[in-house]
Amino acid sequence: MLKYIIIDDEPLAHEIIEEFCSMLPHVQLEKNCYNAMEAMQYLNENTVDFMFLDINMPKLRGLDFLKTLTNPPKTIITTAYKEHALEGFELNVVDYILKPFSFDRLVKAVNKVSDSQPTKTIIKEVSNATDSATRFFVKGDKKHHQIDLNNLLYIEAYGNYTKLFLKNEMIVSHEKISHYEGLLNASNFLRVHKSFIVAINKIKFIEGNRILINDNKIPIGQTYKSSINKLYGS
Repeated sequence: MLKYIIIDDEPLAHEIIEEFCSMLPHVQLEKNCYNAMEAMQYLNENTVDFMFLDINMPKLRGLDFLKTLTNPPKTIITTAYKEHALEGFELNVVDYILKPFSFDRLVKAVNKVSDSQPTKTIIKEVSNATDSATRFFVKGDKKHHQIDLNNLLYIEAYGNYTKLFLKNEMIVSHEKISHYEGLLNASNFLRVHKSFIVAINKIKFIEGNRILINDNKIPIGQTYKSSINKLYGS
């Protein structure tokens, strides 16, 4: 879980960032700061992974505040002024996004924070030896979901995240699809596209360049066709 704070003198900016971040299962808001002095006091006593930082604030400008920190968290600048971008990147900010920004733009910035963090294993097999081949845990939506592989239909890449489609639900995980390709048994799960891994025993039929699982149509990538052909001996 990546912990963050928001530093901005505009309450509306806090609301927008909070709303967007609430859709990301791996980030957690620790503090709303409405000026740099409040943030300085908080960071003197607490540690976070990253912060959203506005530039134009009363008393102390955001970039001037950043200069005062000897070991600052990863920083995403959020501002309406593009002219400070060079100064921001000279201070090694992770990203510089202009207001008003979209959810996709914020996700891109948060992904840069994630990519700069040390690799952490989010999925862990259950310690019970009899179940370890069929179950594992996925951290998503601030919960640890136990996944039964018998219920897993397919996995779809979603930027730096993945969507796990089960029989009765969908879970977003903060792991790239390549992680699952290495985790899952190749005799039971097959990469069929750069963005899809499917459970072989859940395939209803294969037609042309698509696979049908329940009512879901999964595309077959050109480079994966030979693997698909081996399923039916072609």
